Amino acid sequence: MASSILTSSMLAPFSSSSSFKSSIFLPPTSLLFPSSKPTFSSYPSQSFAKSFLIFSSLNPNLPSPLRRPAYVPNHIPDPNYVRIFDTTLRDGEQSPGATLTSKEKLDIARQLAKLGVDIIEAGFPAASKDDFEAVKAIAKEVGNAVDEKGYVPVICGLSRCNEKDIETAWEAVKYAKRPRIHTFIATSGIHLEYKLRKSKEEVLDIARTMVRFARNLGCKDVEFSPEDAGRSDRDFLYEILGEVIKAGATTLNIPDTVGITMPSEFGQLIADIKANTPGIENAIISTHCQNDLGLSTANTLAGACAGARQVEVTINGIGERAGNASLEEVVMALKCRGEHVLGGLYTGINTRHIVMASKMVEDYTGLHVQPHKAIVGANAFAHESGIHQLGYELDDEQLGNIFWRFKAVAEQKKRVNDADLIALLSDEVFQPEVVWKLNDLQVTCGTLGLSTATIKLTGADGREHVACSVGTGPVDSAYKAVDLIIKEPVTLLEYSMNAVTEGIDAIATTRVLIGAEKGHISTHALTGELVYRTFSGTGAGMDIVVSSVKAYIGALNKMLGFKKQYRTKASIERTAVSALEVKQ
Repeated sequence: MASSILTSSMLAPFSSSSSFKSSIFLPPTSLLFPSSKPTFSSYPSQSFAKSFLIFSSLNPNLPSPLRRPAYVPNHIPDPNYVRIFDTTLRDGEQSPGATLTSKEKLDIARQLAKLGVDIIEAGFPAASKDDFEAVKAIAKEVGNAVDEKGYVPVICGLSRCNEKDIETAWEAVKYAKRPRIHTFIATSGIHLEYKLRKSKEEVLDIARTMVRFARNLGCKDVEFSPEDAGRSDRDFLYEILGEVIKAGATTLNIPDTVGITMPSEFGQLIADIKANTPGIENAIISTHCQNDLGLSTANTLAGACAGARQVEVTINGIGERAGNASLEEVVMALKCRGEHVLGGLYTGINTRHIVMASKMVEDYTGLHVQPHKAIVGANAFAHESGIHQLGYELDDEQLGNIFWRFKAVAEQKKRVNDADLIALLSDEVFQPEVVWKLNDLQVTCGTLGLSTATIKLTGADGREHVACSVGTGPVDSAYKAVDLIIKEPVTLLEYSMNAVTEGIDAIATTRVLIGAEKGHISTHALTGELVYRTFSGTGAGMDIVVSSVKAYIGALNKMLGFKKQYRTKASIERTAVSALEVKQ
């Protein structure tokens, strides 16, 4: 299917009933033509990072200044190259309310491959059947999509240090050209005593045995993490890392699990591990920094400067508690200051795709980026809109839908700008697969009587359904009418609304979070506890009730799609078991 790139400048000539304001950034000729040496002095209001992003977005064919080294699991030919390990789909999804469907995970994985991340931690396969299938699908598709330069991302699955987890991870990732198993066990005194209730000797033996077990399955790329390394006894840390290297570990990930170290402390930790771990020359040191004190990016950079050559990050810095080191912050820090301040460190990330990745993760998870977020926040580009030159890839049907929605908005608003278009685009592009579709909605509300809503939905079979309900307000009555049609018992956990632009005629974006009364269960990677999945939905429109209903239906569609997928897999498994029993 044909695809198109849409920017506001394309739609501007079609606005007949309103004055369309395009805020497309017009750069000087030194940035438009790669043959000219770029100068950033022309942009007094821009930060250095912003200038780099705008420069790269305006010059899509610019060659990378440094070539990505050949991939060898336990060795990087160029000592200045830093591998980017993205764990958005694993650690990032552990953010409350950030449940992703298999389709959404695959979409994000494709975008991460466009970014050029070296390793995609696609999930925790042992958590649930859905997690396993999502990792497997990513391994089969994204893990085999080799580009013209020979790049293909490593596909990684997380596992605890036990045979069942490791076997499950291997079964999911083995289809990739470059599969990796990432296994972990706690090593700090407090974890040994209260979480594992095991001695150092027992933990050492488990780690050594499980890394060897992973290698014996056929996995040539095994990452080991000593959980809570920042609070672990140093001598024990050096010993266990040395032993897992002997057992076949190719990457040693050093996590600041509780996010309490200072940059000087974390940098020293990495330096000490590099200096004191037996056989460290045969493995890559990695960092994984939590953001509980807001220092994850600083700690990550300190670790890289001290010798780590892999950094574990997430898009928008999402993750449980206060989140993780942010991919965009770490990458742009290395890109802007790597050559002159950070000892020549660089990555293979294509920064032109950062903003689209950020927007995709924001819309799929429903976790909004705060306006003052570094690199991708709205305020970071308050004075320039060159960032929107990145564009959106749309097929012909999506482009047509967006155009007519734009026309409808243009007829009602005096001025349509990029923020309005982005809201409409997100509402079109980042929606879950359609199970139920909103056709029509009518509400009556006010002080003179009960709020009443009439709604018409189309089901997956193409049939139309109409229901009417009353409630305490227009949104409540509309949601109750939806419930009468869909008949899925859910609890509304969160509801929020924002105006994307100033003015009384602004487009509203709504986010809802729902949970099924009989929740879907998965296993938490670090604690092993059972957790209930929640589902988010977003909607956009000039009518706040319509926007709210779109968000609610979007969340329901996500939940129903998840249930349908789960039922289909269960049916296939039952059929296979029955056939085997008959055969026997």
